[in-house]
Amino acid sequence: MRSEKITILGAGESGTGAAILAKSKGFDVFVSDYSSIRANYKKMLDARGIPWEEGKHSEDIILSSSLIIKSPGIADSTSIMQKVRKQGIPAISEIEFACRYSQSFMICITGSNGKTTTTSLIYHILKNAGLDVGLAGNIGSSLALQVAESPHSYYVIELSSFQLDNMYDFRANIAVLLNITPDHLDRYDHRMQNYVDSKFRIIRNQTADDMFIFWNDDPIIAGELHKYTFTANLYPFALDKKSNVKGYVNNNQIVIETNNENFNMDTQLLSLTGEHNIYNSLAAAIAAKAVNISDEKIRAALSDFTGVEHRLEKVARVRGVDYINDSKATNVNSCWYALKSIPTKIILILGGTDKGNNYSEIEAIVKEKVHALIFLGVDNSKLHNFFDRKVAIIEDAGSMQEAVDKAYNVAEKGQTVLLSPCCASFDLFKNYEDRGNQFKACVLNL
Repeated sequence: MRSEKITILGAGESGTGAAILAKSKGFDVFVSDYSSIRANYKKMLDARGIPWEEGKHSEDIILSSSLIIKSPGIADSTSIMQKVRKQGIPAISEIEFACRYSQSFMICITGSNGKTTTTSLIYHILKNAGLDVGLAGNIGSSLALQVAESPHSYYVIELSSFQLDNMYDFRANIAVLLNITPDHLDRYDHRMQNYVDSKFRIIRNQTADDMFIFWNDDPIIAGELHKYTFTANLYPFALDKKSNVKGYVNNNQIVIETNNENFNMDTQLLSLTGEHNIYNSLAAAIAAKAVNISDEKIRAALSDFTGVEHRLEKVARVRGVDYINDSKATNVNSCWYALKSIPTKIILILGGTDKGNNYSEIEAIVKEKVHALIFLGVDNSKLHNFFDRKVAIIEDAGSMQEAVDKAYNVAEKGQTVLLSPCCASFDLFKNYEDRGNQFKACVLNL
């Protein structure tokens, strides 16, 4: 047994996976979660003889550790993390720890919006092409758990800014940066540059053998590029062809320019609709070409991909009204894309835990397309302050059932009820999945 003691803070998917990998490598492991630990994770830890605690942090044990692996949901501002920093104990993410024990090819995706769809799409392409590939990060199983017990040759990893913050030596063979819009500013001292810097950590340690794929027309990304010296191969994508762009749309075809040949596909054959999904498909196709997936297999996968749960997910049509679950839209820009993609008048359900949102980004499109607003949250005062008198019908709801009932009452035939909250879910729900699942259950009971 090694003498080094590792404490894992947080016992969710990433924390439990990190603990199992650390145990398998012979470390003295302890898991501490200030909240309650789900039964399935307790069972996984118990089965491997890993001690854990819940509902508290035993500081004497934690602060005697040589390394902390921190779950992404734990902010540096928490009391325990302040003490860890003061003690000088290094703190890293589960992804950073996992990469120390893997030589696999890493395809990593970040961005304020679209990263789950793009990550799932790349994974779908690679898996259907027969590659030995794992799905990890914000979705799928813990990367550390897979490295410990079911390793793959390739990993497709969705990375949040919180995960990137505690990554130092990790190297993405392919880094994808989709976009940057304000999000999670409450975790970044309400300074946008701090959040931007976090997103750009995805290109750390890249070499001349690697690839950086990014949206060429994102104004924030464009404004940051001059700050970096790139050794990786740059693959910008955009809607329109420009001299430096490697992926674009031309005559209703998506086109990817590679060293040897061009990939093309009719946009009408893409399974995902909407302008934002053109970007996601371009990024995914570039990544797939980089690992030598055949054009035929890329086209097949782009045409039969079924999408991501809780992202513009069609639930039902009730009395001529469509109900769409976009619970994963936890920031304002995501909601803007959702509103833009729906051609009908909309009853918009939004609200939750505000992360420093600026609703002016959706003000014009709300005035144009929204028939009614339903605010779903414990404290809706910020929403009222911004939207009152801008939309004729505004209702408050304290539960999903109340929100769906009110939407049903005000919706007219041919309209769409859209859950696209702009906010985190933690005031009324366990997470965005719980929020989306409750929405679907309420709709299906109408």
